[in-house]
Amino acid sequence: HLQIQQNRDGTAGSQRFMTERASTGSVMSSLRTILKSPYFLWLLLSLPAAGILWQAATADSDRVLHFLLHPTGEWAARLLIVSLMATPLMYLFKGAPWTRWLVSSRRYLGVAAFGYAALHAGFYLWTEPLPRVLDEATSLDMAAGWLAFLIFLPLAATSFDTAVRRLGTWWKPLQRWVYVAAVATLIHWAALHGWKEPLPALAQFAPLALLEAYRVWWVWLRPRPALAA
Repeated sequence: HLQIQQNRDGTAGSQRFMTERASTGSVMSSLRTILKSPYFLWLLLSLPAAGILWQAATADSDRVLHFLLHPTGEWAARLLIVSLMATPLMYLFKGAPWTRWLVSSRRYLGVAAFGYAALHAGFYLWTEPLPRVLDEATSLDMAAGWLAFLIFLPLAATSFDTAVRRLGTWWKPLQRWVYVAAVATLIHWAALHGWKEPLPALAQFAPLALLEAYRVWWVWLRPRPALAA
């Protein structure tokens, strides 16, 4: 009888272990599904914007809106940088799963970057009188900023599946203009206020420059084994 009871206890313990393991596996699977969901990514990307818009909605003066120019511009630049780092990182880390996820999320990051750039431009137009906007538009920093924003417009408008299908082979050449927008963004940020504080912009873009240099080396310059005769 003791042996039978021990066998029953062992069987019950094994069943409980398997049930708990299955439950844990189900929870982890659900968590992975949530983390991979584009809706979850959009939620994360929208959190800074929600805080910024709340500050704008509760602002008691245009001075607050002018202050919000900085975080909106910085978020636009950072998301642009991350979206462009995706492919070089995949080369560097030999297709690690997280880099493949980053590559698959590039369009979301790019559209989010445009969203923050639109907020940035909107706050600028709201807080500055039109004559000053027109006068500043010819300076290097502002001309570069407007150029980047104008390039962003068609890129964001064609970042959806329908546009990708309709443009066909023209889609990738169009999207490559994002590199021109990135250079213009760097110039806009670095040249603000007469190049008084270029280091923050250079520090933000330096990792992207290094990764793009690695990408060029990997694709075009790295030694390849000789083909067998």
